[in-house]
Amino acid sequence: MLDFFTIFSKGGLVLWCFQGVSDSCTGPVNALIRSVLLQERGGNNSFTHEALTLKYKLDNQFELVFVVGFQKILTLTYVDKLIDDVHRLFRDKYRTEIQQQSALSLLNGTFDFQNDFLRLLREAEESSKIRAPTTMKKFEDSEKAKKPVRSMIETRGEKPKEKAKNNKKNKGAKKEGSDGPLATSKAAPAEKSGLPVGPENGEELSKEEQIRRKREEFIQKHGRGMEKSSKSSKSDAPKEKGKKAPRVWALGGSANKEVLDYSTPTTNGAPEAAPPEDINLIRGTGPGRQLQDLDCSSSDDEGAAQNSTKPSATKTLGGMFGMLKGLVGSKSLTREDMESVLDKMRDHLIAKNVAADIAVQLCESVANKLEGKVMGTFSTVTSTVKQALQESLVQILQPQRRVDMLRDIMDAQRHQRPYVVTFCGVNGVGKSTNLAKISFWLLENGFSVLIAACDTFRAGAVEQLRTHTRRLSALHPPEKHGGRTMVQLFEKGYGKDAAGIAMEAIAFARNQGFDVVLVDTAGRMQDNAPLMTALAKLITVNTPDLVLFVGEALVGNEAVDQLVKFNRALADHSMAQTPRLIDGIVLTKFDTIDDKVGAAISMTYITSKPIVFVGTGQTYCDLRSLNAKAVVAALMKA
Repeated sequence: MLDFFTIFSKGGLVLWCFQGVSDSCTGPVNALIRSVLLQERGGNNSFTHEALTLKYKLDNQFELVFVVGFQKILTLTYVDKLIDDVHRLFRDKYRTEIQQQSALSLLNGTFDFQNDFLRLLREAEESSKIRAPTTMKKFEDSEKAKKPVRSMIETRGEKPKEKAKNNKKNKGAKKEGSDGPLATSKAAPAEKSGLPVGPENGEELSKEEQIRRKREEFIQKHGRGMEKSSKSSKSDAPKEKGKKAPRVWALGGSANKEVLDYSTPTTNGAPEAAPPEDINLIRGTGPGRQLQDLDCSSSDDEGAAQNSTKPSATKTLGGMFGMLKGLVGSKSLTREDMESVLDKMRDHLIAKNVAADIAVQLCESVANKLEGKVMGTFSTVTSTVKQALQESLVQILQPQRRVDMLRDIMDAQRHQRPYVVTFCGVNGVGKSTNLAKISFWLLENGFSVLIAACDTFRAGAVEQLRTHTRRLSALHPPEKHGGRTMVQLFEKGYGKDAAGIAMEAIAFARNQGFDVVLVDTAGRMQDNAPLMTALAKLITVNTPDLVLFVGEALVGNEAVDQLVKFNRALADHSMAQTPRLIDGIVLTKFDTIDDKVGAAISMTYITSKPIVFVGTGQTYCDLRSLNAKAVVAALMKA
């Protein structure tokens, strides 16, 4: 039983609606528009909203959307046929009213489609009932029955893999053996080798037996000699013994005990400040107060831009998006027209580090968006598909909710409470390093920061944060801020409960007047259930304002697995009614991937969450905000 069926234009005008139940269809349809149609996620024609499953079909020629909704516990096999039949009949019946392309004509038009819809629904239900039951396949119809008995007999001492190879070779030999000259030429070596081929030596040997005997003779003749030669070559190699000279680096200095002693020097019981030249080196050269946009251009692009300034008589467009020779003209696009271009685009996206499943869904979404659309006279299929894919990628990188930390921190200040940010992610992605970069950015904007060391598992995690805190304090000493401590570390050592440490740190920040609390957590793999339970407990108990997932830009398909399982674990192990999931993404190691920026697309497509920060280096100023157009330009570059 259907809950509803509605037809509306892409401008938002509802043309016709069928209500199977009393509940309104406004909420599910609006959720479909917000989460799928506006976010360019049309790769799958189904969408789940609470207890309903929504299936939809786009008519790009007349700018219409057909949506059907039913309970997700039901398995209705006729829904796809019904939506196709309704689409075909409605378009043909009201073609004149729809082609006028004006909102006023659509509002004044009368679409009396109730009786036709009920007839199509009844036909679809009856066709699903009278479908013939599937009969079990007989043995005579299977492939195994077509095989000869000889191919199923295994000879003693022969491995199954070798037998399969021999069967393939035997088939090829039989095909070639159909010609007379080839058959006689191949039989000559067998006679020279003395193998019993003819009937005078008893029963005639099969092709498998001949090949096996030839292989055994070859191994007996040449195998021992090859083993001896390999052993002699190993023994002839000179074995140089002795100590290896230590390598001296240009800027490494002398590796003596005094240089390698990193114990904290003390002066009258207080630790010394770090040298100013080291601080300037670690700080970086960029402005720390305002985040710069991410620049994805490489040195190759700059060289190409300089060469392009020179006048050239001919311009050639290479790469995957080279111009096609044939123009489409004023006709509707079909799947066959776009198939070859979409295949090249999918391979190109995968080569740029986009997850394979997401690349397929993106190309499917573009195909659904363009199918049936009327092309211009001088437009090619490639340029049209490329433009649609670029628009979809830009839309994906600009998700529904934009995270503005500075505005949220000022709002928390008005309520006299600290703004809490929790960092989570797998091992080794750079959580602590990028936490220090964000701390420096907040200090440059005049906010005081308390760093909570909740990684009580990894050896050296607290010491790493202590080093960052000391250097940040040297960059922003209390003397520059009227005696106010701008950055401080809150730690309780190792082996403690991380959720309890975070709770104490938030209470300490509230009492001491800190503006922001940055909670560093231990790295954990997405499949580690105990650690994921501990992370869900930390987030549920302390209710942070922002949960940031730290992921590296080097991953491809792994990014999808990490984010899906992190969100699933946070939802499964949470004790709250509405579990808290990931709010944003920090993308690290972006300076190591050149133009393979596909991880940004994979992460935002899976979570629908924005990339808040991008890490591009090792200094405190190497923090950027995402530039969606620059990322898409690097992604589409051939």
